[in-house]
Amino acid sequence: MDVSEIIIAGDTPGIEWRLPVFRFKGRTAAAPKTYIQAALHANELPGTALAHFLLQRLQQAEKDGAILGDITVVPQANPIGTAQSHFGELQGRFDLGSRTNFNRDFPLITLGDRDRLIDDLDRYSATDRLKRQLLHMALGADLMLDLHCDDEALQYAYIDDAFWPEAGDLASALDMEAVFLSDGESSAFEEAVAYAWKYETGQKKTRLPGRLSVTVELRGTRDVYPKLARKDAEGVFRFLVARGVITGDEETIAPFAGIIAPLDNIEMIRAPEAGAILFHRDIGESVKAGDLLATILTRPGQADGALEVRAPQDGLIVTRVSTRLARRRSDLMKIACAAPSSAGRKPGSLEA
Repeated sequence: MDVSEIIIAGDTPGIEWRLPVFRFKGRTAAAPKTYIQAALHANELPGTALAHFLLQRLQQAEKDGAILGDITVVPQANPIGTAQSHFGELQGRFDLGSRTNFNRDFPLITLGDRDRLIDDLDRYSATDRLKRQLLHMALGADLMLDLHCDDEALQYAYIDDAFWPEAGDLASALDMEAVFLSDGESSAFEEAVAYAWKYETGQKKTRLPGRLSVTVELRGTRDVYPKLARKDAEGVFRFLVARGVITGDEETIAPFAGIIAPLDNIEMIRAPEAGAILFHRDIGESVKAGDLLATILTRPGQADGALEVRAPQDGLIVTRVSTRLARRRSDLMKIACAAPSSAGRKPGSLEA
């Protein structure tokens, strides 16, 4: 295992960021190359815990001569966000300097322009230098796993149509309960990787066999436990064996049996007004149209001070916010449904 650091100079004097990178050299040139990163949103740490235990498994595999394809792991992909604490609370989703999401605004380039990402890096801010170097590493791989988590959530993933249904092996290996099929229309990291592959030859490809770029949502922000992290690490290891990255006793991965929903079929449940949130339903529950999901206490103690939020159609509650105070139109839940939502959705990500 080779351990190195990418050093990113800060935007003010005396500051620099260090990004540890773990690399394993495969012994077969034809085997798939893999890139795995965690905590691009710096306050989402289940992936960092997974990477810790996965690296232990990979070190043993290396000793056994079992690593066939090159593997790169970045356990904490965002040292800039990790340093952003505001009044004691980690602010790892948005860059406080530019006010942009750390998982948006990645360059949309063709694969042939990969090396241009790291040309003349001094022209860019620290955050953009970080994004460009992460993307440069990922585009050297065939399989890319970007490990995130939601607020309160089941295990699920965002997977571009171009990789489905082949990516069902990853969903099954990680015991995911849902897959959201994305449309590749945003500048998020996994979609920037897929964009470069799709336009590798200039003409857009709709299928990318042998490749995978995915955002894995490892439950919720508080689901950082050794038992879960070991289980998830074993799931990723099984996936790497199945894809021929690591040699081993290949066990059959069962077909994915969870919910499969295009983004248009995701009901984004939002608060009609501001107030305290009283949830009536939890993640993992199936609901019917009209079921009471939450009550918003808009004017506590007054006769008209409570608003009911009900399910617009049948579905599975995949995520729920952990806060109990809603702003007007703030997100409350994501429900995966069999039919498209009647609410209009712009192409791209469900959230900012």
